[in-house]
Amino acid sequence: MKNKNRILSVALCLGLLTTGAVGSFTGCAGNANERSTGQYIDDKTMQHQVRDALSDNAEYKFDNVNVDVYRGQVQLSGFVQNSDQKSKAKDIAKSVQGVKDVENNISIQSSNQ
Repeated sequence: MKNKNRILSVALCLGLLTTGAVGSFTGCAGNANERSTGQYIDDKTMQHQVRDALSDNAEYKFDNVNVDVYRGQVQLSGFVQNSDQKSKAKDIAKSVQGVKDVENNISIQSSNQ
């Protein structure tokens, strides 16, 4: 009976260790709905690169433009003064290395404000 309990204890311990090891190795992997840790870091890096490229533009500073990135897809939102600025912001974002696509949701402020 002692041998049977010992075997069960060893099997239980091995099972728990295996489950823990598998969970720790796959815990950072992404799936269809979630980003992996690496993808998240890449997106944050790209977000900063796009923001820097927009703010470094000599003609416009794009202070009121927000940048979000998800799996290399850039989404621009916020406000600019005219359609040329909106188009320029998209072109700048597209020029950043690694950007897959740009969704330009920037609004043009009315001149009454």
